[in-house]
Amino acid sequence: GWAWQVPLLELPHVQFVLMSATLGDVSRFVDDLPRRTGREVAVVRSAERPIPLVHEFRVQPITEVVDELLATHQTPAYLVHFTQAAAVERAQSLLSTKLLTREEKDRVAEEIGAFRFTAGFGKTLSKFVRNGIGVHHAGMLPRYRRLVERLAQAGLLKVICGTDTLGVGINVPIRTVVLTALAKYDGTSVRLLSAREFHQIGGRAGRAGFDTSGLVIGLAPDHVIENAKAEAKAAAKSAKDGKTRKLVKKKPPPGQVSWGQPTFDRLVAAPPEALTSSFAVSHSMLLNVLDRPGNGHADLRRLIDESYEPEARKVEHEARADALYDALLDAEVIEELTEPDDFGRTVRVTIDLQETFALNQPLAPFALAALDLLDPAADDHPLDVVSIVEAILDDPRPVIAAQVSKAKGEAVASMKAAGMEYEERMAELEQVTHPRPLAELLEPMFDVYRDRHPWVSEHPLRPKSVVRDLWERAMGFGDYIRHHQLARSEGLVLRYLSDAYKTLSRTIPDDRKTDELVDLIEWLGELVRQVDSSLLDEWEALRSPDAASAHGHGTPTARGDDSPPPVTSNRRAFSILVRNALFQRVELIARRAWGDLEDLDGEDGWTKERWFEALSPYFDQHGTV
Repeated sequence: GWAWQVPLLELPHVQFVLMSATLGDVSRFVDDLPRRTGREVAVVRSAERPIPLVHEFRVQPITEVVDELLATHQTPAYLVHFTQAAAVERAQSLLSTKLLTREEKDRVAEEIGAFRFTAGFGKTLSKFVRNGIGVHHAGMLPRYRRLVERLAQAGLLKVICGTDTLGVGINVPIRTVVLTALAKYDGTSVRLLSAREFHQIGGRAGRAGFDTSGLVIGLAPDHVIENAKAEAKAAAKSAKDGKTRKLVKKKPPPGQVSWGQPTFDRLVAAPPEALTSSFAVSHSMLLNVLDRPGNGHADLRRLIDESYEPEARKVEHEARADALYDALLDAEVIEELTEPDDFGRTVRVTIDLQETFALNQPLAPFALAALDLLDPAADDHPLDVVSIVEAILDDPRPVIAAQVSKAKGEAVASMKAAGMEYEERMAELEQVTHPRPLAELLEPMFDVYRDRHPWVSEHPLRPKSVVRDLWERAMGFGDYIRHHQLARSEGLVLRYLSDAYKTLSRTIPDDRKTDELVDLIEWLGELVRQVDSSLLDEWEALRSPDAASAHGHGTPTARGDDSPPPVTSNRRAFSILVRNALFQRVELIARRAWGDLEDLDGEDGWTKERWFEALSPYFDQHGTV
């Protein structure tokens, strides 16, 4: 990736140590780095592990494997799944297995201490970890993942059910790794694991100082396991009565990539594949290079030419850089100078942009241009700015799917009430989709923009309403998760909100931010911080260390716990949170939703009976809100 290459390309006077267990063939670096840096390169290579691994392929149900690992003291074990849902379902199924003694459960409770488990998945995770079961995947809140890692490092979890996220960059002591499959969906298609992926995940097995060896188990596909069980059962019956039985073997599900013992053996023996370059030119890179002293054009050409890309790709990168340059020039983000300035630049970033300005989204220049379509005096102006920004962000697919499902459910109920026939209802449902604010305004403009900037064709416009929906419903994060039943995707939703906050903060020029828009941005940032501040703490500390300290936004490590900063530390955002919370209650009162009002505040709030009694005099007099 470009972040991996840029230091090697741009820091020739720095001495590097490049370390990995899965680098594969490094000959290109051995040949290239002496030319680039003038330093000799020493390769230190060893295939011997301090803790050797034992590899086993099992045609055995995972429940039997887990029971055996517990009985033979080969835990903690990491059960690797390749979907988040499968990992959670496996953890749920293990609750019936006794994993911890009473003393071990007490130690877990002591380690957890006053950690905040919020409603939704938090309550589920609390139940899991108190029974010695961890869950770890990218859809979880970061603070939940950190808790699982902490408990695992303390040796308090017997089994962790997760995806391959634990296989990358995290030091968690594991005795045994169980791969429930040797194939994964990579976002495009289902394929077998690469040797690098296999070694990266399997290499987690074996704890230095605890184990003399680590165990890596690969499981056969489910249909193979079921066929083997059926064959064994038939063989036992035949041995008993002498009759030969014909078995109809189960076939793999349609589209499944199958694997077996030969696949497993090949992965065990294969060295990691050689690294391939995936260098990319972005707006952000262009801005940074053009804004530094000297000839930014020449520096960018050299950066592309020196990259580890094939020659054909370098030509594509240069063409893309030219197109991005033209777009930034059109958007007045950069300006060309007739004479070099004091830093020797003939091109520079427009001087009246704020210091923190950035274009980290591919369609950010389009968003800047689209701001001219809005009336700053309009009541909906802040929300329309949000809708422009949301249209250039990637879709949070679980949220979009939930919105479509809810919209279709409401549409069906409405059509049934209107007496529409089934076929007519089904035809109408095909047209129902998620909320797409400003789509009719933005899409024609985007078509024109795309004609002038063909490179944006690979980045479609995606109008949607997530931040806007959250604001208009006056909901908190937990309310929104419950409303759309997104407990398993909390982390994904929060990352989307965090990306939206960062894009609003850094892409919209300060002189285009009205007071109302600043209020909304402050509210969004505080909402993210109160759920899991780690997503913003490090980013804001890097942007402005003094300001982050002044607002109490230190990193979780600096604060010593996973608690959020005080909600009152940002008075502006706190006022909005209070206003939204009150407005949400007014809406529920208007609907006489006494049960929902009770649920809002949990055990510390009013019961539905008390809400009813308190509001009855009002409704007796007024009837409606």
